[in-house]
Amino acid sequence: SSKEKTLSIENLEIKQGNFIGVTGQTGSGKTTFIDLLLGLLHPNSGKILVDSKELSEDFIDVWRSKIGYVPQFSFMADDTVTNNIALGQNKIDLEQVKKVCKIAKIDDFIENSLPLKYETIVGENGVRLSGGQRQRISLARALYKNPSLIVLDEATNSLDAITEKNVLTSLLDTCKNVTIIMIAHRLSVLEKCDKIFLFDKGKISDSGTYESLLSKNLTFKEMDETTV
Repeated sequence: SSKEKTLSIENLEIKQGNFIGVTGQTGSGKTTFIDLLLGLLHPNSGKILVDSKELSEDFIDVWRSKIGYVPQFSFMADDTVTNNIALGQNKIDLEQVKKVCKIAKIDDFIENSLPLKYETIVGENGVRLSGGQRQRISLARALYKNPSLIVLDEATNSLDAITEKNVLTSLLDTCKNVTIIMIAHRLSVLEKCDKIFLFDKGKISDSGTYESLLSKNLTFKEMDETTV
């Protein structure tokens, strides 16, 4: 019934600077979990605490300003690469734009393949870019505001395996104090996670490192075999 809980989590703690994986079948509660974390949904019972401070109405805007959210499909304005990365900012720091593009492994493409480099117009919804290029520009956009938390929501699934690995390695090497939460179906991208949460029917059915889940959890093992 509608009164049933869509998500039930108890005493979940995420430490600053950790790389956290979130996975599970479609409808397992992953999206609800992220919506709660972003403050888009409010828990019916219990509390969400950020550094011991409750995620309440008067704190949500401050909290969201610290989050870099990278969805699977990002909005792209019919504007320059620079303006898409610094979207909504009045004053643009070009050095910061170049720095985050380097972390997102899109700098080489911008500087060597685009006619006007960072001033190239990407077209409506990034029509002149591939899905993987859009995803990396979206990641650069999230990094531009120096977030404390980055949420990658199926945000690298348009990249080939080698590029995806390079982007993740770059991100982890550069953003050591930033907490990264990655939602993924392709489990190989979660190999470097400090901890992975496996969602099932609105609950966290298991958690652990990639290796430990692979050895002890049949569902995880089956998911891994089907997503290679």
